[in-house]
Amino acid sequence: MITPLGGIDGLFLHLETRTMPMHVGSMHVYRLPRRFSGDFTTRLRHHLAERLHLSPVFTRRLAPMPLRLSNPAWIDADRVDLAYHVREIRLPAPGDAAALQDCVARLHAEPMDRDRPLWQFHVLQGLDLPGCIGFYGKVHHAALDGQAAVAMVQAFLDVHATPRAVAPPPPGPDHVPGPGPLMRAVAAHQLQETRRVFALLPALAKTGARFAAESVAARLRARFSSAPPAHGAPAATGTRDTPLFAPRTPLNVTIGRARAFAGVRVPLRRVHAITEHLGGTVNDVVLMLCSGALRDHLAARNALPATTLFAAVPVSLRPAGDTAQNTQATMVRMPLATDIADPIERYAAIRSASASVKRGVGRFRDVIPADFPSVGMPWLLPPMATLVGRARLADRLPPLANLVISNVPGPRVPLYLAGARMLSYYPASIVTHGLALNITVESYVDDLFFGLVACRHAVPDLQAVADAIAAAEAELTALGRRAAAVARRTRSAR
Repeated sequence: MITPLGGIDGLFLHLETRTMPMHVGSMHVYRLPRRFSGDFTTRLRHHLAERLHLSPVFTRRLAPMPLRLSNPAWIDADRVDLAYHVREIRLPAPGDAAALQDCVARLHAEPMDRDRPLWQFHVLQGLDLPGCIGFYGKVHHAALDGQAAVAMVQAFLDVHATPRAVAPPPPGPDHVPGPGPLMRAVAAHQLQETRRVFALLPALAKTGARFAAESVAARLRARFSSAPPAHGAPAATGTRDTPLFAPRTPLNVTIGRARAFAGVRVPLRRVHAITEHLGGTVNDVVLMLCSGALRDHLAARNALPATTLFAAVPVSLRPAGDTAQNTQATMVRMPLATDIADPIERYAAIRSASASVKRGVGRFRDVIPADFPSVGMPWLLPPMATLVGRARLADRLPPLANLVISNVPGPRVPLYLAGARMLSYYPASIVTHGLALNITVESYVDDLFFGLVACRHAVPDLQAVADAIAAAEAELTALGRRAAAVARRTRSAR
């Protein structure tokens, strides 16, 4: 089967360099089955061998186009070498959380072999938790986005300790597609996406003009009157104009090859208590915790800008029920209100900004193309990505954002891998030149798991940022309880 690589997926492929690998991953701790004996890595390989056909990510590889005229296409791999894709590593003593995170950081910095299916699993032995193992898995972002990854893990994970029965795979491919079928499939895809983009242009122009007019009107109202904005009109964040560029910070630099990784677990019940006492959504709380942590971390290093930091936030364009193994997302800028000292005022500003961005995305969701033609991209983008790194342009150009923050809803039931129960689910994502810190959050059962990835040279003390997130959560929880107590006293006094 031939599946042309989409335009957005191609960006992740062509912008990849040795210092900027474009895969996403996750770190886990699994508790082995009671009285387990034997080799779990071997058990896992047997488990996966029966399930590879359940997700195309496991069994397809990239086939380049002749002369690299456009994006490559996915084709069925003639063989999947599980000894290569599933590996075992022993953690150095004492096998604590620091050793686990350092190992994940090192593995996350290594690019993958493009001649094979673009995924790898690592079983991490020697963990200091009795009866438990560490686990790290990664998949190239050209193969899927965050929501598609959730669908992918359902292929090899179970909701019960006893693995479910899986139907055998269909017959495999009997030949590798030649240049002719590849070019025909890609040409048809390019024509289809070109037509789709041109069809969207009138609606995109109309929506953009209406949004711009309403934005100007909202800003004029905020500046010259106290009248509330019209229903549905975008509100100015904190009545302040949003600057075109973000302030420069130590995070906005050219990155190196070394990575750092850290994780933070926050109970969902405490997050829900915050939203109950202070309003907002779970995503608002996530942004607030990151805002507070960054504010405290940079202030302690005399590097906190006077103006607000901005986060680049991925927004899914995937329709409900769509589980296609590709990327369907765009990126928006979110002000984090780090210039506001009072945490209650800062949280209110983040809620306002988040609501405004959501309204804007809602306006454009149906007219933003989820794919686009890729003719010429393999020729143009790799040299540009190399130039950005070698010329250290990120050190000179003003940044549009300061970091990436992503929040992905995950499974709310316990999951099992070859009979081992998953205890934690820390995501690990991508850092790029100019965006040396990525904070990705995923829910699992009763917790939010914050996975922090950074260029080690830009953020040598990443654990301090993770600790600051935990401190910000404790502060916000205390403020929520205080607000709830005041509200109760007010009600009782009436």
